[in-house]
Amino acid sequence: MHTIASLLRPNTTLLGYALFLAINAASVWGGVFPFLPVAFQTSDILLAFFLSQSLVYTASFFASVLGVYFFPRFTRRFIVLLPAAPYFAGWCFLIAAIYLSDISTPLVIVGGALLGLGSAGFYMLWQRLYASQEADESNRNLIVGTVFSAFLYFALYLIPQAVTAFLIPLAFLPLFGLSIVLRSRDINLDQPMFEDVPREHPAVYRKALRAYFPSALSVGAVGFCCGIVRALAIDTPVIGSLVNIVSMGGSLVAGLALLAVWQKKNLRVNVLTVYRFLFPLLITAFLIMPLAGTAFSAGFAALLYAAYSVGIMLMMMQCAQASRNDGINPVFIYGFFGGIVYLLHDIGFLAGTFSDQLNPFGGSAFASAAIVAIYLLGIMYFVGHGGFRTTLNPERASAGNIELVALNAPTSAPHLAARAETSALLEPEIANDTAPRAQEPAGAMGGTLMPAPPAAAPSPAAERSDAPLRAPEQPRADHDASPAEGPQYRDRVSKQCALVQQNFRLSNRETEVMELLVRGNTVAHIAEELVVSENTIRTHSKRIYAKLAVHKRQELIDLVTLFSPADLP
Repeated sequence: MHTIASLLRPNTTLLGYALFLAINAASVWGGVFPFLPVAFQTSDILLAFFLSQSLVYTASFFASVLGVYFFPRFTRRFIVLLPAAPYFAGWCFLIAAIYLSDISTPLVIVGGALLGLGSAGFYMLWQRLYASQEADESNRNLIVGTVFSAFLYFALYLIPQAVTAFLIPLAFLPLFGLSIVLRSRDINLDQPMFEDVPREHPAVYRKALRAYFPSALSVGAVGFCCGIVRALAIDTPVIGSLVNIVSMGGSLVAGLALLAVWQKKNLRVNVLTVYRFLFPLLITAFLIMPLAGTAFSAGFAALLYAAYSVGIMLMMMQCAQASRNDGINPVFIYGFFGGIVYLLHDIGFLAGTFSDQLNPFGGSAFASAAIVAIYLLGIMYFVGHGGFRTTLNPERASAGNIELVALNAPTSAPHLAARAETSALLEPEIANDTAPRAQEPAGAMGGTLMPAPPAAAPSPAAERSDAPLRAPEQPRADHDASPAEGPQYRDRVSKQCALVQQNFRLSNRETEVMELLVRGNTVAHIAEELVVSENTIRTHSKRIYAKLAVHKRQELIDLVTLFSPADLP
């Protein structure tokens, strides 16, 4: 079992990502620029910057979705200069606005737009990097990168303020850009997610959009609240001055807590369930905010941004998981998910900015913002959980399509050592899709060899990209047994596959594919049943063989059939 110290061991990827997050926190979080002169940060300047930056940032996500759909091959290349150029120019315009007061507002608007474009481009690059990595490595880099970003952000305060604004474009930008360049050289661009052409598999992408929309709306609800708080911070400097510091501290605590739990046990994070927990807390806090005063508002703003940063982290994990599981282009799914989240953030920002004008009853900005926030939070909660469709037809509830973010507890078991050595030894019959339908392994049906039964239509749970293949719910043979005794399995093969998953740390999608392989299904049949491309199934098969250190399908069948955790060293 790895320790927290080993999980926190730095590498090029997470350090580069941490530096990028720290710099972004110095320019796009909260309501102030902590490293620019206070006299420069008037309400008009801040409003102009955040409005232009947020709108261009959000538009860039939706533009990426359309761009990838029509020009998917472009995402196979990691051209760091494309986001670096507008990011650098944005900071130059921002710095120039400090000294050219007569035209500071136009310069700030242009600078904000360029920074929004550059930030979105860098996030797309990071997302492709994380999606291309193994799930364990990717999740670790995301979480630990978020933790390290807090340390780097606080370290920026040790640098004289007059120098920091110049160091960001001249020194820090080249550093985190270089980290992407170095890491991208090791990426396997032959993975299905990079080779896929969305227009050739429309069913896969329609399924993904339906499945991820409720989760995106849930994270976006928190972003909506943050947008309102950002607008209030511009008008109330005491809030803005605390948001960055306390929110980065909250991200640090949240990241370390997640690492501590992850180090000890497997986690399955349900984004919708988290939002159901946060929803009553959010509306209660907004009700209290007009009565509690500025101190409460500052603390609430900081906690909101900490929760938002965790939500963004979960969003990136979930999108990377979708790319690996279904072979979906990482820019497409991340652009769709992020576009919804940041659009709701912008709506919140506009609602907070114009809350006084939108409130016919008058009152303070806090009261106006609270009214708008509570109303729209309730609407999003209703829409995100099915709206009238679910209300009128409960059987069509969207809960069955919710994706879970999978975090497998780290392990140093010896049986994982052969992973890299066997990845190239995939059995030819799998790679060429010529494998005959195998017989059911011994013991699956009373200890005798029986032909594999025809595959049943997948249940809603089986359609989820992260759900293991299980039998549909039905009465148990032993009616006296309690449902709390454990999960229901289709047969002995499903139970054995679950044991293999737990001990060899396969993902839920890999477990689905493994079970279908053991049952004798061809690559083409598995791809059709799981609504993914055949290349995606071949990639999953390679990873399964590598993790289990087997070379042939018969070896896979034997391992699953005879496996017992007691046999492990």
